Amino acid sequence: MPHLFLLSENAMYYVYVLSEIETGKTYIGFTEDLRERVAQHNSGKGSWKLVYYEAFVSKREAMTRERRLKHEGRAKRQLFERIHKSLTGQK
Repeated sequence: MPHLFLLSENAMYYVYVLSEIETGKTYIGFTEDLRERVAQHNSGKGSWKLVYYEAFVSKREAMTRERRLKHEGRAKRQLFERIHKSLTGQK
């Protein structure tokens, strides 16, 4: 019999990628509240657009993924290729 996991509303953690609208600069981050974090970015300098996110039940897994994307060139390159293809309609 399959196991069902019940998630509370606050049980998710997110790794996200933002793109600054004018410059195209990217930012990779981790948060528990994705909407609030994007709003925080937009309350400072620049105008940021959410271009990608991954959701995790485990805080540890989300933090590990963020670290990989920030520090491992291959993981970051693969993700950015996926984002580019998605935004441009390429396969």
